[in-house]
Amino acid sequence: MAFEKPSLLEGERLDDLLTHEYKIIQSREVFSFSLDAVLLARFAGIPKKGRILDLCTGNGVIPLLMATRTDAHIEGVELQPRLADMARRSVVYNGLASRIAIREADLKTLPALIGSEAFDAVTVNPPYKPVGSGEHKGNIHQALARHEIGCTLEDVVSAAARSVREGGRVSMVHRPSRLAEILDAMQRHRLEPKRMRFVHSRADAEANMVLIEASLGGRPELRLLPPLIVYEGAGRTYTAELLDVFYGRKKELNDTGPSDKMEG
Repeated sequence: MAFEKPSLLEGERLDDLLTHEYKIIQSREVFSFSLDAVLLARFAGIPKKGRILDLCTGNGVIPLLMATRTDAHIEGVELQPRLADMARRSVVYNGLASRIAIREADLKTLPALIGSEAFDAVTVNPPYKPVGSGEHKGNIHQALARHEIGCTLEDVVSAAARSVREGGRVSMVHRPSRLAEILDAMQRHRLEPKRMRFVHSRADAEANMVLIEASLGGRPELRLLPPLIVYEGAGRTYTAELLDVFYGRKKELNDTGPSDKMEG
């Protein structure tokens, strides 16, 4: 429930997150959250208590959604001042200021600010496209969200590995086309992939997203989970699993098993 009416700036709007009466401040002028953020918030293995870090937090959607699953303290880190400000105001509006903190910072220097191995779990929805992989001029907010201008994949994995405790989890959503790079970077930083799930727009389509969870210093054991299908048939009707996720009826995407337990 809302505690304080937010002060919306010009061009901003208040969107419904469809769960727990939570709402989020967004704007056409900056990069709004999309399906990948929602899926990561429901896929990530997170503790019931403790500390969680969300890198590249944007307007704070992943911390807000994870707050429906845990009582842990969540810290979101965002490079762009405007997005960090929107995230803070959304946190206050939803009455979550005692549980979620938003830090405006560069993740490349973050471990020096917070210390290493401070968090039980880390989540990240990073920019997907390397610099030079298409047009990224114009709107700087959207360019930073889509392209590796402010941070590279290597920067993201390094920051995550240095911020999580031994045996803690790091969860990421990315593009399947970069899966080999992701796995290589994770293993070089002692992040052992433990769970992976591919996301397909339709059952007969190629995967367009991949969800990955790794454990720092974990034993080699990767579970490849069933594919997640977004739409039924050839139409635009969401599958039952997606509807459950959107409306908060299903707080987690996966069933939990022995391999899902935190190591340490």
